[in-house]
Amino acid sequence: MRERGRTRRLLGLGVRTGGALLKTRLGGQADWGGLGEALFEGLSELKGPAMKLAQMMSQWDDLLPPDLADELARLQRQAEPMPWPRIREALALQYGNTENYFLSIEERPFASASMGQVHKAVTLAGETVVLKVQYPGLAEVLESDLKQVKRIMSLGRWLKVPQARLEVLFDELAVGLREELNYQAEAVALARYRERYKDNPALVIPEPLFDLSGQHVLAMRYVDGTPLRELEHADDAVRQKVAVALADWITQELFIHQELHADPHAGNFACDEQGRLVIYDLGAVIAVPDARLKAMMQLLEATLAQDPMAMDDAMMNLGGRQGQGAPLALYKEAAESIAPLFAPGEQDFSDVRIHQRLRELSPKVWAAMDRLQPPANTLLLSRALNGHYWNLVRLKARLDMHGRTEPLLAQTRVL
Repeated sequence: MRERGRTRRLLGLGVRTGGALLKTRLGGQADWGGLGEALFEGLSELKGPAMKLAQMMSQWDDLLPPDLADELARLQRQAEPMPWPRIREALALQYGNTENYFLSIEERPFASASMGQVHKAVTLAGETVVLKVQYPGLAEVLESDLKQVKRIMSLGRWLKVPQARLEVLFDELAVGLREELNYQAEAVALARYRERYKDNPALVIPEPLFDLSGQHVLAMRYVDGTPLRELEHADDAVRQKVAVALADWITQELFIHQELHADPHAGNFACDEQGRLVIYDLGAVIAVPDARLKAMMQLLEATLAQDPMAMDDAMMNLGGRQGQGAPLALYKEAAESIAPLFAPGEQDFSDVRIHQRLRELSPKVWAAMDRLQPPANTLLLSRALNGHYWNLVRLKARLDMHGRTEPLLAQTRVL
């Protein structure tokens, strides 16, 4: 990766993004589809932190302009793979001569993403494994890329997000990205999760192969499965089984283990032949302290009660609001929008009326940015919860959220 060329291209994308934001602020009509296409083409080739940020943005597709959200979503599905000669460089850094470890390695990636891609391989013992290969040179350009991402994020000042808040958000993003490059830590996380859920018949977590893993490559036993994003037209019973497993797992993570899988990219999950949820990637796991969990549940409880004043108190506790004049009307509309999902009985996550109402609220949310701010220290948590929600939408989940939520609210009241 050539640092100077990357910097120039990232700055160009940042200027184009800033121009679209400024045009919108001045009352014009930005070409969001054109911007999204430019971001897809540029970031898909460049990979790295900026692409990761765009993927994260795409998971808030209820707040983004539809044309931009659609283009950014392509980064989740169709990211261009790194050419095989570059991947071979990373494999050589890890193994030297790969023939000393593998009979074969498939050149076509099994999956590709922002920070690395996955290739199937066969060991000398004849076992099929997968190799998660970090893009060569990514660690070296990470800090430079982060500087450019910080410049792009500073455009948020045009949306009245204070500089201090932007810096907190950037710091949390940077910490998460640096941790994602630590493949040895991810191997340890995989082993920890396998032990944690070894008696859970609904979950499958691949076994890390420590002898074949290192700084640049994470090796795991191959676990076959249908990617979650391809289950949209699967048998309804299969989809519901996976949806229940996903919802139960998220609940256990938050309320028992006080952690959360923070990279809810649909490609990180699959369904095996037995209908079990497969969790492939544990490169991003965040701690969820009692105080943070309690504050978020306080906001949920106030929202379900459709109490705007209580919602504002909860937002203040989260650090998500500043200044004078609580946007009570916006709170009320937001509460009314999600209320159907938490009504007693089984509710359908694929109900498009809920998504439509949330999308219709997005201009009002942007307009209230002088008072509503992304809560400090909750960027990854909010993104994770939002992403897991949309995974349940993709599965067309039908869940009794009222029945699930009531005991959890009671539990957090005593934290």
